[in-house]
Amino acid sequence: MSKKVSIVGSGIAGISASIRLANAGFKVDVYEANAYPGGKLSVLKLGDYRFDAGPSLFTMPQFVNELFELNQLDPHEFFEYFTCNTTCHYFFEDGTFLPVSSNRETLLDTVKSVLKIDTDPLERHLEHSAYIYKKTHKVFLERSLHKFSSYLSKDIIRTIAAIPNLGLFTTMHASNEKNLNHPKLVQLFDRYATYNGSNPYQAPGILNIIPHLEFGIGTYFPKKGMNDITQSLVHLAEKIGVNFHYNSPVQEIVEDGKVISGIRVNDSFIPSDLVFCNADVKPAYKYLLKNTKANKKTLAQEPSSSAMIFYWGIKKSFDNLDLHNIFFSEDYKNEFSTIFEKKDVCDDPTVYVHISSKYVKDDAPKNCENWFVMVNVPSNSGQDWEELRKRIRTNIIHKLNRLLHVDLESLIEEEDFLDPIRIEQRTSSYAGALYGASSNDRNAAFFRHPNFSKVKGLYFVGGSVHPGGGIPLCLLSAKIASEIAIQDFN
Repeated sequence: MSKKVSIVGSGIAGISASIRLANAGFKVDVYEANAYPGGKLSVLKLGDYRFDAGPSLFTMPQFVNELFELNQLDPHEFFEYFTCNTTCHYFFEDGTFLPVSSNRETLLDTVKSVLKIDTDPLERHLEHSAYIYKKTHKVFLERSLHKFSSYLSKDIIRTIAAIPNLGLFTTMHASNEKNLNHPKLVQLFDRYATYNGSNPYQAPGILNIIPHLEFGIGTYFPKKGMNDITQSLVHLAEKIGVNFHYNSPVQEIVEDGKVISGIRVNDSFIPSDLVFCNADVKPAYKYLLKNTKANKKTLAQEPSSSAMIFYWGIKKSFDNLDLHNIFFSEDYKNEFSTIFEKKDVCDDPTVYVHISSKYVKDDAPKNCENWFVMVNVPSNSGQDWEELRKRIRTNIIHKLNRLLHVDLESLIEEEDFLDPIRIEQRTSSYAGALYGASSNDRNAAFFRHPNFSKVKGLYFVGGSVHPGGGIPLCLLSAKIASEIAIQDFN
């Protein structure tokens, strides 16, 4: 008789864990509070427009492919994606336009032409990003930092030897400012801190590993949109026997402080040999675990940034805008200080626009576009988000009107939004933080909750635990937790 696993939540990490555990012979059931899977990686439909509700950037597709290959399936028969030749188009306030290619030679040529600078420092910076990845990914991303066995490998020796060159003792911004020879490049590379909800003026320089995911490995986009990552993996999970239960919020993870016994859903007890928690750890300990308390350092970690997102159906096609677009504010440092210190938003925000209908034609009617428009905001700490949303919307429209020379308001025919309150309501992310805890501390990686628990049979996956937020890291959290659980069980 196969052993039963109950998974709390169907975020991308929960789905991935279900596939790995079912492949290992466990009977797996996934319980999801919403009527749909995916957590933040879900979909929104407004009239004739379709939007990816969450992440809009796809990197490290090998971790998705791996789940199909684990089951002797060709991933390309079930999930198709293509390489983005241009990762982002950057529009600066002074009129500078910088298309950033994922091809290094093209990137260097473009930067040299547009910014009129020597690109040797940029090339060295990209090589250093690759160096950080090479020296750390096996240790910091692909293994548990909370298991003694992780420190007995040859990889840890290489990582320790490289510590003086990893940027642990400087900030991401200081490293960028020292090594790059143009303020616009510093802004551009500071932005990568937002990929895990952190502040480049506080986060350690080791986070300069992130650009390598784009420039060293590449950026991609699913042919059916980002939500196809969720749908393809759910299809795979169901194909190998995983059962999904929607509209089924878990009321309690039942344990006695020592051993797991199951979960409670709809006032019914479901016995389980193992429980995988894909819920954010802070609400999980507050609402689901009655007899076990979290480590105080884990609960005290600073939340990552959140987002204010507008979904706009635009009745016009902008030929000069591609898949990813960034519009920078003039005072980038002030923007991060308002996000992480003053807990407000600046009046001239950096605006991120994602237009998937450029590639997925069914995402918008003919000669129209679906705009995912986002600004970084702090996590919720009691702000008046209704007032802030109106103010941010006005500022965004003024900014885009100025930069694009349009009357944007007149082009919006469908609209919806997400703010930290709605993000928390729909995904149970503490305070609406997108990535769990920020990395505004060199020790933040070690303070993240481990993928296992002192309660026997309880494991944790998702963006609020090791190794962090974002699609690739959530997939890796599921891999780490599943391997630990299988080893523990055996």
